[in-house]
Amino acid sequence: MPQVTDHGGGVRSVEVPIPDNPLGNTLVYVVDTDRGPVLIDTGWDDPASWDALTDGLVACGTAVAEVHGVVITHHHPDHHGLSAKVREASGAWVAMHAADISIVRRTRETKPGRWLAYMADKLTAAGAPEEHVAPLRAAPSARSRFPGFSPALPDREIVPGELLDLAGRRLRAIWTPGHTPGHVCLHLEEAHPAQLPGNGRLFSGDHLLPRITPHIGLYEDPDDDTVPDPLGDYLDSLERIGSLEPAEVLPAHLHPFIDAPSRVRELLAHHEDRLTSLLSLLSTPLTVWQVAERMQWNRPWADIPYGSRNIAVSEAEAHLRRLVKLGSAEAMTGSAPVTYVAV
Repeated sequence: MPQVTDHGGGVRSVEVPIPDNPLGNTLVYVVDTDRGPVLIDTGWDDPASWDALTDGLVACGTAVAEVHGVVITHHHPDHHGLSAKVREASGAWVAMHAADISIVRRTRETKPGRWLAYMADKLTAAGAPEEHVAPLRAAPSARSRFPGFSPALPDREIVPGELLDLAGRRLRAIWTPGHTPGHVCLHLEEAHPAQLPGNGRLFSGDHLLPRITPHIGLYEDPDDDTVPDPLGDYLDSLERIGSLEPAEVLPAHLHPFIDAPSRVRELLAHHEDRLTSLLSLLSTPLTVWQVAERMQWNRPWADIPYGSRNIAVSEAEAHLRRLVKLGSAEAMTGSAPVTYVAV
């Protein structure tokens, strides 16, 4: 049976499973509007996930064919994966922030081999050992490494600060880059159905989660040679969300929670502690890979699977970029692979 929760005020959630992932599922929110249900995110593109979503919609008293629109918080496959199937079954529009629409477009146009070569070069530059990089170079056509490699191209753009076109509802988009460059939270500017104190409800996507911190890595783009600061973007975005003071947060994973400002403070403190710890590691020059090996994760480095190590390296580099931008660390000139040191 699908796991469906009624949050009151014409908002329900459906638990859509993520295959082989410790998060377990994505919470797809079903928002009633005067023109039919609108989904916030869709879940992973997998037959079991599709069944959970469609069965869950029936349990909500509707059906996938009745879906009027789909609002995507960000482009990751556990959020955007089933958008194409929903649109095909219903004719629904699909909306996303322009920065993530450009990523979707690029993903659709870039062959898997190009991504694998780019990842191999990035890992080599980070100081990864050849035995880690070799599988990427040996599998240029391994499409299975990229779930949702042909994601649905959204047909509407979410404009930050504006109300979305949801008849009978007040849902405002808040741009919260960090987890992805185009991540948005969605502020339901309506009284809480249980009269909890605060300003409406916030669909937070992966930006603000209970108990866990979202992955903040690099904004990967094979054709972009700029040097963005994803962690800086994320920390700035957290400050904006905390100031909203919503009565309740409805995240894309785990469970709803209250007291968003407190959770924001916890996350700000977490990253401040992490940057301080990282700076202490840089008393001697280290590559990005060496930094990742020494950072504290939820398990020892030796126990981290292959794909998760790539994610950890990306997160380590995002933290190093923040330290460089703050003037607390620098890349050593002429080092190859590049090493970083505290200043």
